[in-house]
Amino acid sequence: MLFVYFDTDTLILDELMDVPFDFDHSRASNKVEGTWPEIELYGPGYTQNWKSLYDRFGFDFDSSMDLSQPDEYWRRYLYFNSGYFYHRDAHEFGKRFLHYSCDIRDNPSPETKCPELNPWLDQVALPLLIHWLGGGRDALPSRFLDGTHICHYRLMPLLFAREGDHVVDTLGEVAAPNKIKKVLKEYTPFKRMIYQKRGLRVREMFDRDNLLRKERQIRNRIKSVGLWER
Repeated sequence: MLFVYFDTDTLILDELMDVPFDFDHSRASNKVEGTWPEIELYGPGYTQNWKSLYDRFGFDFDSSMDLSQPDEYWRRYLYFNSGYFYHRDAHEFGKRFLHYSCDIRDNPSPETKCPELNPWLDQVALPLLIHWLGGGRDALPSRFLDGTHICHYRLMPLLFAREGDHVVDTLGEVAAPNKIKKVLKEYTPFKRMIYQKRGLRVREMFDRDNLLRKERQIRNRIKSVGLWER
C-alpha cells in the first residue's frame, strides 16, 4: 500500500498530487540540522558512528555518503528529519523502521554508546531504512517537499521567524474560517502567535535573507523577548 507520512506540524502549501513521488525510491525530509551524533572531545567521529550502524545491518556505508562534502562534516552522511517520508509498502516500512530503531536503542555499539539517542532515535534509524529501501537524498527534487508544496514548521515561532511570505500568507488563509479558528484557538501557541499577532512581532525580529545560522540561536533570541511559545 503506497503511503506518504507528514508530521502533524506541517503546513500544506500546494496540490500534493503534483509532487512526482517515486514510491520505489524512498526519501525523507532534508530540512534538518546536524543534531546527531553530538561529537565528544575524545569520542568517535561522524564516520565511526555512522559506519558502525551501517556495518551492523550489513549495508554499504560508502555509497551513502555525499563525497562533495568534507570529511567529518555532518552533511557528508545520510541524515534526515522525519517531517515526511514515503514508500510503496506501509507495512514493510513500519516493520523495518521499528526493528532498526529498537535494535539501535537496545543494543548500542561501542561507538553509539556515547552520543545521546533521545530524542534523535528516529533520525538515526531513518537514514538506514531509506538506504536499505534504495532511496536517498536525491530521490525527489528538493523544490517540492520542504519547498513549494509543504512546510514542516515544527514550532509556530520558528515558522514566523524563518519561513517565506507565502507560508505566512497560507497560514493566515487556512486559519481564518471561523470553524477552523474555533479549534486552533484552543491551543495557546496558535492563539497567541496567529490570532493575537505575536507571530508578526517575531517576524519583525529576523531578516529571512540573513538568518542566524543555528536554530538554537533563533530560539534564544525569541525567548529573550518573551515571545517563545511551544
